[in-house]
Amino acid sequence: MPLAIITGASRGLGLALARALAERSWALVLDARGAADLERVAHQLGAITEVAALPGDVADDSHRRALIDAAGDQLDLLVNNASRLGPSPQPALASYPLAELERVYRVNVIAPLALVQLALPRLPDGGRIINVTSDAAVEPYQGWGGYGSSKAALEQLTAVLGAERPALRLYAVDPGDMRTDMHQQAFPGEDISDRPPPEESLPGMLTLIEADLPSGRYRARALADDRAGV
Repeated sequence: MPLAIITGASRGLGLALARALAERSWALVLDARGAADLERVAHQLGAITEVAALPGDVADDSHRRALIDAAGDQLDLLVNNASRLGPSPQPALASYPLAELERVYRVNVIAPLALVQLALPRLPDGGRIINVTSDAAVEPYQGWGGYGSSKAALEQLTAVLGAERPALRLYAVDPGDMRTDMHQQAFPGEDISDRPPPEESLPGMLTLIEADLPSGRYRARALADDRAGV
């Protein structure tokens, strides 16, 4: 039974991916900050597969080590999905609180790399690491300098790791706009009901897991279209 660690798995894209992998008989190690939500997910998915649920903050070193230890000796997939948006509404860089910017980078850049460093000895050749990114990493949206630059840093880390570890598959994947709590936080007071649900990004995510594409940056919706032959 293959095993995956998924961070930020109590809602949104992380939850959708956890469900899809559970249905495909993957064992799961799941993380989220909210203990109650994560326990509910573990109860639901535990009915169909093996699930270890560890509430905590990926910025905490002891929590990261606990996630890796829970995976045991076999780890086939690490999904760094947990992210921190930063202040809402998103401030201009000229007035961005630097203490909060450091927190955004700890969660969005340092924590994923730290988890990768711990996971590398347990990943076999062909093992996969998926780092969830955003179009804000490549587009200069006003007000998105903090979050976007952190995702740009994560993408470069992913690219370099892919060059350094050619036997593995290192992916930075942009899932596209989604109707999630984080997206709502980014647009307080706005109606985001026109955004697609996270499930629409799943076919592309699963292509990265099930196919053998080279390491690199991918857009989940484009992969989904390719998979459907559009």
